[in-house]
Formats: sequence, structure tokens, C-alpha cells
Amino acid sequence: MIENYQAPQMLDDSLIVNVFKALRGGGALYIFLRKVPETSHLRRIITMPQDTAACQRDYSLTGPEAARAAEKGLVSAEWYQSPISRQRMKQLMQRRDGPALLDTAIWLLALLVSGFGGYWFWGSWACVPFFLAYGVLYATASNPRWHETGHGTAFKTRWMNDGLYQVASFMCMFEPHVWRWSHARHHTDTIVVGRDPEIVEPRPPSLVMMFLSLFQIPLLIKTMGGVCRHAFAHMSEQEKDFIPVSEWPRVFLAARIWLAIYAGVVAAALYLQSWLPLMYVGLPMLYGGWLSYLFGLTQHVGLAEDVLDHRSNCRTIYMNRVLRFLYMNMNYHLEHHMYPMVPYHALAQLHEEIRHDCPPPYASLGEAFKEIIPTLLRQRRDPTYFIKRQVSHASAPATAARPQPEATSG
Repeated sequence: MIENYQAPQMLDDSLIVNVFKALRGGGALYIFLRKVPETSHLRRIITMPQDTAACQRDYSLTGPEAARAAEKGLVSAEWYQSPISRQRMKQLMQRRDGPALLDTAIWLLALLVSGFGGYWFWGSWACVPFFLAYGVLYATASNPRWHETGHGTAFKTRWMNDGLYQVASFMCMFEPHVWRWSHARHHTDTIVVGRDPEIVEPRPPSLVMMFLSLFQIPLLIKTMGGVCRHAFAHMSEQEKDFIPVSEWPRVFLAARIWLAIYAGVVAAALYLQSWLPLMYVGLPMLYGGWLSYLFGLTQHVGLAEDVLDHRSNCRTIYMNRVLRFLYMNMNYHLEHHMYPMVPYHALAQLHEEIRHDCPPPYASLGEAFKEIIPTLLRQRRDPTYFIKRQVSHASAPATAARPQPEATSG
């Protein structure tokens, strides 16, 4: 049931909930479901089972789960880390400009070539493959670049990180100052219900919302709603929970700049009487963000909540070179969460250093989804179900939760 869906708690949910209530009340989905028998297996898959209501948790940052997390010692707690020598860790943490400069140059060149091809063949079917490539490069590849520069580890030079962070944030529609603080919380309280604002699929999951997320529609609605609020200097209660007051002016300024850019793109499209400007800015999220969403599902979905061991709530997946380039090695997600200050270009080396102490990595993206999809379907019937990863008995998960200051950067 869409109205009970708990979307990732980044912004005020009122706008998105009302939109999807309207969609459900008068849209094609509702018309289709009217023709599906109540006892049909298909109907049970699409709609949310009624008997799961008692098991649903409040994934918001201002609900009762936040207090429960604090009571259980899960707030800004000490996490388990696989052993590695200090000298080796110092080597792995070395930041360099070279790898990210090369990757960024290749990425921008690929964007330019695919974008030019789309322009050159605009008006014919020949433009389709160019825009499909452009969309993935724009909407999917920008996400890990936002992520790595937000951590400040992509480049050694700070202004390079800051500059690309702003550009990539705009491309993947993550408000830069909101998501910087959101992501800091995601790392201190990873998949802790009531604390982590970046839980992709709360339990029980909604298949309708997951389908729409392939086109980034929930994110688009939430982001534009947030941008409009911030442009008028209004913060949601949840944002107030993790964004310092001193950062609010930056949030408001960025939102106003974004609105000005989007207004310019729309004005250009109207003036030219062409969709072409929107194919380069705005619409790529709809037709090119699907891979970003699939990547996001593999990180934590279906794994344990409320634990202090990243081996139990993160996945590492082996991928080919093209996917690793697009994803900036975030397929080594367990390693990234365990040691977030290791740059993306050193994560494969870190993986080799600690793999003996971690669950077996997944052989491919397909193997990961063979586990994820059945788990999501089962969680619709039983929201308490999750995958228990094999963890070395020689290194038991952390049990003590000693408070420490929260991170202050992405």
C-alpha cells in the first residue's frame, strides 16, 4: 500500500506521499488492480500484505525508533574493524590526484562524445543509443563521484574535491549540503533504524515504489520539493536533526542556484520549442538513473539492521572494469564502510588485506540480486527477515557501543 511506504527519510515526506496517494487513487495501477482477483498471487506481490502492519518500524529520524537506538547504544557507537597493520593502513590512506584526474577526464570525454552524438542524430532513432549512454554517464556515474568527493578522498587537492562535488551533486540531484550531513550520519549509524537517513528500502518494501525508483521518480519529487522549500528558507524537522544551523544558509543558497539553472534550461527548451535542452539536464535522471538505483540496492538491502559490524550489513561484489569505473569501486562497499577514509582507488588493495576476516564476496551483480530479490519478496510477508552473513568466529562482532562524536563531513 503506497500510503504506508516509508521513503528514505531525507526530506519531508508529505509531498511525495500525497503525490502517490493521488497516483494510486486515479492512476493506471489502481485501474489494473481492480481487475486482479483478491486471491491472486500477482495481487499479493504488488500490494502490501495487511498482516505486516504490526511488524513495521518507523524509519523516520524523529520517531520512537530514534530513542530506542539510543537506548540500545547504537548512536555514534564504536564499530568492529578487521585487523590491519597501522603501517599498511597509512599506505592505503594516501590520497593522490592522478587516479581521479584520469577517471574524471575519461568520464567527461565520454559525456561529451555521447552528448554530441545525441545532438547530431537528434530527430532520428540513431540518437537513442547515444542518449542511453549519456543518461547512464550523467545520472549513474555522477552518484559515486558525488560520494567520493564528498568524503574528500577522490583527489588529494581539496578544491578539486569541492568543485566536482558541487557538479556531481547537481547531476545526481543530491542537494550538496543536505546530503553531506546526511551521509555523515549514514556512516556513523549505518542501517540503524531511526538514525540512518539513507536506508534505501525500509521493511516491508513496496514493489511499486521500487519500480518507480528505477526511473528515480521518488527521488526527483523529494529533491525538487526540498529545493523549493530550501529556496524559501524552510528546513524540515528531520533535516534539523542532522544539519547544523550554521550550514542552513549554504543549503538555502544552493537551492536558489539550482532553481535558477533549472529555470534557464526550461526557458531554453521553450524558446527553442525542443526537448533537447532537457535531454541534457533534468531528464537524464529519468532515463539514466536506473543503474544507480540497482547499485544502491546491492549495498545494504536485505541485510541486518541495528548492528555494529559492517560485515553483517554491507556487501562486497566483484564487478567488471566498466562497472567499477562507473561505480568508482564502491562495489567494495564493506571495505569502504569499515575504513571510509581509504580512497576509492585503494579499495581493491584493502579488500585483499582484510578478506580473510570478512564474508565471501559476491561473484557478480547477478549473484547478488539472486539473493536480494527473494529476500525483498519474503520481507513483504515477514519484515523481520534478513540475510545473516557468515562472519568469522575468530573476530566476533562488536558488542559494546561506546559513544563517540559524530562525523562532521561526508
